[in-house]
Formats: sequence, C-alpha cells, structure tokens
Amino acid sequence: MFVAWRELNFARGRFALLASVVAMLMVLVGFLSGLAAGLASQNVSSVLGFKADQIVFAKPADGQKLSLSESAVTREQFDTWVSASGVDAVRPLSVQQSKMSSPDASTTVALMSSTRGKGTPVPSDDSSVSVSQTAADELGVAVGDRVTISGSDFKVAAITDDAWFSHTPAVWLSRDGWLKVDRSGEFANVFLVNGSADWEAVNTSASTQSASTLGSLSAIGSFTSEAGSLGMMVALLFAISALVLSAFFTVWTMQRSADIAVLKALGSSTRALLIDSLGQALVVLTAGIGVGLALVLGFGALAGQVLPFVISPFTTLLPALVMGVLGLAGVAFALKSITKANPLSALGGNR
Repeated sequence: MFVAWRELNFARGRFALLASVVAMLMVLVGFLSGLAAGLASQNVSSVLGFKADQIVFAKPADGQKLSLSESAVTREQFDTWVSASGVDAVRPLSVQQSKMSSPDASTTVALMSSTRGKGTPVPSDDSSVSVSQTAADELGVAVGDRVTISGSDFKVAAITDDAWFSHTPAVWLSRDGWLKVDRSGEFANVFLVNGSADWEAVNTSASTQSASTLGSLSAIGSFTSEAGSLGMMVALLFAISALVLSAFFTVWTMQRSADIAVLKALGSSTRALLIDSLGQALVVLTAGIGVGLALVLGFGALAGQVLPFVISPFTTLLPALVMGVLGLAGVAFALKSITKANPLSALGGNR
C-alpha cells in the first residue's frame, strides 16, 4: 500500500471527486431503498403483524389470483377448518376501506375485524375501536374520544402502533362491532389459522386456498407491481453504480499504465500491484460509502417525518455492503490493464 497511499496523498482532489461520486450513488441507492421499504410497509404492515401460520382465502375462479379484499369465505368453511386435525386456532378476518370521522376531521381507514388473538388488537367492547397512531393524528383524537364510521358512533379504546393495509391506516373492531358498519352479509374475507395441519388436505376439504403470511402479500392490491417496480429501480441503480465506478477506475488505471510499467521494471510483482490498487480503491469506496451512509441516516430521519421512509439494516447496511462489493468488482475488472503492462516500454524497449 506504499504507492497507493502516496498516490492518494498526491492526487487528493481527484480521489476526493471520485469518493464524492461514490457518496452520491450511495445516497441515491439508500434513499430509494428506504422509500421502497416505507411504501411496502404502508401496503402490508398489518398483514405481517397477524402472527398466523396460514391465511386462508376463498378458492378463486380459474385464471384468477388471490385477493384479500375480494375473497369471501363462509361459515361452513370456517367450521371445516376449526374441526381439522392439527389446527390450533382459526380466526375470521374481515377487511374493507371506509371513511372515519371525528368532530374536526375525516380520513380513509382500513377497517379490520377479527376475534382477539396474536397480532390483532381487537377491542373487547363492541362499541369501541382500536385506532392506528396515524389515523388518530389525522383525526385529532385520543383514547376516550368518539369517532363515526358509516353512521355508527364508536369510542376510541386504544391508540396502537402504526399498521397499514393498502396504504391506509388500520382500525380494528370486534366481530359484533363489524356488523354495525358492514352490510354485505359475508362471514369474513379470510381466516387466520395457527397450527401444523396438512394444509393441502384441509384446503381440498373446505374448497379454500391458503398461503403463508409472506406468500399472501401478493393478494394485497398493487403490492406485487409496486414492489417489483421499486426493486427494479434499486437493481438498476446498483448496476449503474458498478458501471460508473468501473469506468472511473479504468480511466485512472490507463493514466497510470506508464508508472505501473516502471514499477514492474523495478521488480514489483503483478500480485503486489493488484493488491495495492485494490487497497487504494477500497479506501476510496469506504470513504465515499461512509459519507453517503451518514447522509442517508441524517436526511432519512428528517424525511421519515413526512414520507413513508424506513431506516433499518436492510435499507442502510445492506445497500452499503452491496455497493462495496459491486464497486470492488468493477475495480477488479478495470485493473486488467495492470497484468498487461509491459516493463520494457518503461525502459525504452519500444524504440
């Protein structure tokens, strides 16, 4: 690393510019990853909190996909699942979007109703609701205040942590409370099942179709297309980052070809020169990614107050690690010219 450190010190401006480019790329990737995770959370966070082994849907028609909001399971199917061997608990779940209002404001919410259990903060009182923090803030209500849903009054029994369904905050009602706002007459949309049964056999017997909690996310509105689009953008940014870094270091290595030839003529091995150049690149990448990560954490904390932005290891450390790996891969590709440098050219062998 002797030559690398001297070169970094001599060309500080050039390497600072390259580190700045790396930092900007890290900011782009980090912010897009945080926004993608935030939007995904606003689509499915309530479902991820169900704590169910299987989510059971009404079997869709041929050629149709599972849809949580359009599924309609029956009491007979519920009884089949309850009596199945290996099933520990079955909870009906009903979901619909509706308007909820207070004396001062109104907002759209995702009404959810089930029996009490893991991941379902259902109030014990049929005339009460559990309201997500975002919905409570938008309506300006607190525990004990009154809200109106579909012409029926309810008391706010609890303010829960934020939970979302299809980009609307979740509000929980009891099964009897649900009857005050729902006029469809349907038993439920899906079942939340816990246990270790033969899922395929029970589905066949009940004419239903089930999936794991993660597997059921595709049944939520536009989750698949939204996640796919954002994921493609992040992947393209990673690819662009690798190409940009490879191009920068290719130009830098070409400019050093004469110096590399001299070092080879003086006895430096190709392996030592490669390690020296990769170490130099690692220093630049580490500095750039570190600055970019700090900016993502700082501005991300501010953006999270007004945007669906998530700061987590998945949206910060993982993109930083991928950036570092792709950057080194691009640099390694750019350093091919080191292995081809001819020491005779440095000694005038081309004359």
